[in-house]
Amino acid sequence: MTTLLYTHPVCQEHDPGPQHPERPHRLRAVLQALANESFQKLERREAPLADRCAIERVHGPDYVERVLASVPDSGYAALDPDTILSPGSGQAALRAAGAAAASVDAIMAGEAKRAFLAIRPPGHHAERAQAMGFCFFNNVAIAAHHARAQHGLERVAVIDFDVHHGNGTQSNFEADPAFFFASSHQWPCYPGSGAASEQGVGNVVNVELPPGSGSAEFREGYKRTILPALEAFAPDFLIISAGFDAHIRDPLADIRLDTDDFAWVTAQLMVVADRYCDGRVVSSLEGGYDLRALAGSAAAHVTALMAE
Repeated sequence: MTTLLYTHPVCQEHDPGPQHPERPHRLRAVLQALANESFQKLERREAPLADRCAIERVHGPDYVERVLASVPDSGYAALDPDTILSPGSGQAALRAAGAAAASVDAIMAGEAKRAFLAIRPPGHHAERAQAMGFCFFNNVAIAAHHARAQHGLERVAVIDFDVHHGNGTQSNFEADPAFFFASSHQWPCYPGSGAASEQGVGNVVNVELPPGSGSAEFREGYKRTILPALEAFAPDFLIISAGFDAHIRDPLADIRLDTDDFAWVTAQLMVVADRYCDGRVVSSLEGGYDLRALAGSAAAHVTALMAE
């Protein structure tokens, strides 16, 4: 079973500054880990530039234009205090969104069953008309809307195990029963959304993890809550917001997962994908800010994606 790896060198040219946690070294660490001999069977593809209409299914045209017009010729431009543009950021964001749509196309064409998007900037905090949390365009939401608009899929699910709640994805999906969103995340924590009471139209599931939670709480949240809800939804396509900042080594939050937890949750999601959507999965890199933990966790995740 072929697994695709989408990336592009320009994704490392988005540089929000030397002290910023979402730095180019993150992607370099992931790609170095995936250069190991055990990943030789990955089919590596260049992330294309996104078609603007794919982005505009999720973000308004005025917002897309505003983001791209804000890219500086030199130095930095801030869209919010945490979300910084550099001269390479526009092309990086377009390649990240392009990978999201292209990976769906490739899987629907039968070229592969699964894909991992080694891209940045991340996307799950981006609202329809607001950049935030290091995110400009919501890559997983773009993939989900593309799957429906271009391929006629009726039920698309996003599972988000980043330590921070995917507020942008939830806000995009919560009124549309054709989409399903489930998130496990530290609570309370940035961005302040993601309470268990937030349920959309019955298509949103949030598992709150108190600071200090570890493997037991994380796995119980999936076994008791997220996986049964995902099975009940019976998706035609599964998308993962793959953030690795719930690792115990990560500096931006206080959840205590280890590398094996990311392998475990990925394997559980693959079982559901095999059962309901012919194994069709796209996983997109989100957070993870300790380089060693990020590299090891991403490698474990991709290993589970590649499993026969």
